[in-house]
Amino acid sequence: MKKTPVLNVELSEVIAGLGHGDMLVIGDAGLPIPLETRRIDLALTRDVPGFVETLRVALTEMQVQSVIVAEETGQVSPHILEAIKKLLPDTPIGFVTHEALKAKMPEAIAAVRTGEFTPYANIILVSGVVF
Repeated sequence: MKKTPVLNVELSEVIAGLGHGDMLVIGDAGLPIPLETRRIDLALTRDVPGFVETLRVALTEMQVQSVIVAEETGQVSPHILEAIKKLLPDTPIGFVTHEALKAKMPEAIAAVRTGEFTPYANIILVSGVVF
């Protein structure tokens, strides 16, 4: 059995395969995922698993060089933005409109759907390197 925190096979496989600059999306239950983007559906029920806990676990295995967040996140769900800043304190955050964030999703290697019911609880993680 794996010793590291990510037990979901699909998520672990995607993170292991990321290269420098590749993108991984973690989104709320309502974020539309394009058909061409690989979907990792973790949603079980309302708020399970939550966005923040999913992000926290993904970060245990992923090197992140920057993130992209919707401007609306800070306006509508400031506690989500604060959690992102707390989990990624030294990581540059780029802000775009929610529509622009959704438009970038086809470029992502995969999108993780959580059970989160908080509006605008979405992030694009841009993979860094560990050397």
